[in-house]
Amino acid sequence: METSRISVAAVGLSGDLRTALRGVRELGLRGVELDARSGLDAGQMSQTGIRQVRKWLDDEGLLVAAVAFPTRGGYADPDRLEGRIAATKSAMELARDLGAAVVLNHIGDIPPPAAAGGEEKPDPRWNLLVEVLSDLGDWGHRVGARLSAEAGRSAPDDLLRLIEALPEGSLATHLVTGSLVVHGHDPVAAVARLGPLIAHVHATDAIAGAFKGRGRAVILGSGHVDLPGVLAALEERGYRGWIGLEPVDGIGARAELADAVAALRAL
Repeated sequence: METSRISVAAVGLSGDLRTALRGVRELGLRGVELDARSGLDAGQMSQTGIRQVRKWLDDEGLLVAAVAFPTRGGYADPDRLEGRIAATKSAMELARDLGAAVVLNHIGDIPPPAAAGGEEKPDPRWNLLVEVLSDLGDWGHRVGARLSAEAGRSAPDDLLRLIEALPEGSLATHLVTGSLVVHGHDPVAAVARLGPLIAHVHATDAIAGAFKGRGRAVILGSGHVDLPGVLAALEERGYRGWIGLEPVDGIGARAELADAVAALRAL
């Protein structure tokens, strides 16, 4: 695999952004994922601050693959929802300003479109989720950066059902291979299911637990993820986006990422 498509999260290398960017370059990579909650405050960054970050990126020859904005709640959770929506829109603007077209987040629980028990009355949480994501999708079209929902915590079939209920192009998917395994899903089958809806991929590994959600993350290549199968499925479906890496061991992050990059190069 060509390293030109591999990116790493800056927060996995250093809490200091400038140092982290230098570390990405030293790994021989061009792509970096920035976190709009850790190190970059999407709601507080001035144009001067944005220009400074862009200069650092240029100095290291890096491109922003994606901006992560992990919220505490989902978009069907009414608690503090207005603030969550506003903050997400700010993160989408920041992504655009930094040259990225994708903002990564989970979207929270995806409720059924109709109430349980065979009733026809729609679940109000479903209606709220569709309304909010339609609004964020419209905002994404305006600013040029689309929200991408994690496929892992959310089941691929549920994400597909939700996307089909939204205006076209409102929501993309972010494939997290290790998270899919932890939550009882086959990453290769998820690629086949979501196909052209995938806007970003994280190549992570995990060991499945006895119950869904009870597995654990492990170093890439040592778990249950069929990484060659995932990459082959992505290639078959014409995916040309970034493949993101993130360390499991915070202390030995740089060595772990270097090993992961070497493993991907060999595939």
